[in-house]
Amino acid sequence: MAAMPQQMTVMPQQMGGMVGRPAAMMPFMDAMKTCYQLKYVSFEGRASRSEFWWFQLGYYLLAFVAGFIDGILGMSIIGLIVVAGSLLPALGAAVRRLHDTGRSGWMLLIAFIPIVGAILLLVWMVSDGQPMDNQYGAVPTNTL
Repeated sequence: MAAMPQQMTVMPQQMGGMVGRPAAMMPFMDAMKTCYQLKYVSFEGRASRSEFWWFQLGYYLLAFVAGFIDGILGMSIIGLIVVAGSLLPALGAAVRRLHDTGRSGWMLLIAFIPIVGAILLLVWMVSDGQPMDNQYGAVPTNTL
């Protein structure tokens, strides 16, 4: 059997001097630190897909653990603290993610349209960001 030739992956940074997307994905802990500490209430700039989705995973893990602890204790104070403490970072990350795709943060309001709004917002959040600088800032680097 002949060996399959390996495909060479060309990162956008290598294509003709273009700035392009970050070569590496932002790690989980860096995404959490960025959203909860460095950009707690920042609605400016851009967030890569990895930053946004790692933050979402971290938030849901925190909420799950808080709900579990609340269930054991018989009160809902810890879950309330987690949700209240995560509201602004979650909004900020979502706005920055929309900025990365070239859309205004106000497009988050489309989620209030039943079914269609949530689907459209999900499509925007999973789509790749613009490969060049845009009106909202430079391409995210995925480094702290």
